[in-house]
Amino acid sequence: MDFKKYPEREFTSIFTIPFIWGMFIFFIIFDIALEIYHQICFRLFKLPLVDRKKYIKIDRHKLNYLSFPDKLRCVYCGYVNGLLAYAEKITGDTEKYWCAIKHEKDDNFVEPAHQRDFVEFGDEAEFVTKFENVKK
Repeated sequence: MDFKKYPEREFTSIFTIPFIWGMFIFFIIFDIALEIYHQICFRLFKLPLVDRKKYIKIDRHKLNYLSFPDKLRCVYCGYVNGLLAYAEKITGDTEKYWCAIKHEKDDNFVEPAHQRDFVEFGDEAEFVTKFENVKK
C-alpha cells in the first residue's frame, strides 16, 4: 500500500478512482466470456479444465486492521489480478494446443513462461519432428 506513504498525492489518488473502478465492469464481462470459452472449448479440445480457485483468491478483506476503503481495494485487486492470472493460464494452454511455436528472438519481448518448451521460431526441422511426423 505504497499510496499511504504519499499523503500529498491524495487528490491524484482520488482522481483515478473512476478509471480504476470503471474497468471493473470490463473485467466482469471478460470473466463471463472467458469462462464460457473455457468451459466449452477446453471440453471440446479434451484439455483439462483450469482450477479457478488456484488463481483467484479474495481474502484480505477479512483483516480487521484494514479500513473499509482498504478492504474494497483488496477485494478488487485479489479478483482482477487473480482473473488475469487465470486468463493467462487458459490462453497459455490454448496456445500450447494450437501453436507451440516461439516468437522471433527479441530482447524487448518478455517470453511467457508457458512458451519455454515451444519450438524455436524458424526451426522447421524441430517443427516437422515434433508436429508433422505425428500425422503420419
